Amino acid sequence: MTLFRFKLRAGQSIFDQVVYAAKKAFISGEFASGQPFPSVRTLAADLKIHPNTAHKVVQHLIQERWLEARPGVGTVVAALPPARAGDKRRVLDQEVEQLVVEAMRVGLKEEDLLEAMQMQWARLQRMEVASR
Repeated sequence: MTLFRFKLRAGQSIFDQVVYAAKKAFISGEFASGQPFPSVRTLAADLKIHPNTAHKVVQHLIQERWLEARPGVGTVVAALPPARAGDKRRVLDQEVEQLVVEAMRVGLKEEDLLEAMQMQWARLQRMEVASR
C-alpha cells in the first residue's frame, strides 16, 4: 500500500506532521473514501515512527471522522467529514493570522503570499481531480 508523502521537519511534533500529511492526502484525493488505511504497524514501519505515535495518529483521525474502523475489514478512509461549527472561524482567525505573521517575519509581500496560496489551492484541486 502506498503511503502519503511525508518528510520529517524539525521544530514540529511528529504526531502533528503525520496528521497533517494524512489530512492533505485525504483532501487531495490521494486516499479515496472507502480505501483501506495502513495499519498502525505498517504506518510506523513505513514512516519510521514509533508505533505509539502511529497508534495515536490513527485514533485521532478516527475521532476526527477522517477514518472509520470497520470490524473484519480494518481502518478505511471515511468520506470527507463536514466542517464543525467553529472550524471555519478557527482557520480564518487563528491559522491565517499565524501564516501572515510568519510571512511578515520572513519579509514576504502580501501579493507573494496570495499568489502562493492560490497556487497551492490549484495544485490540491488538480491532485483531487487526477485521483478520481
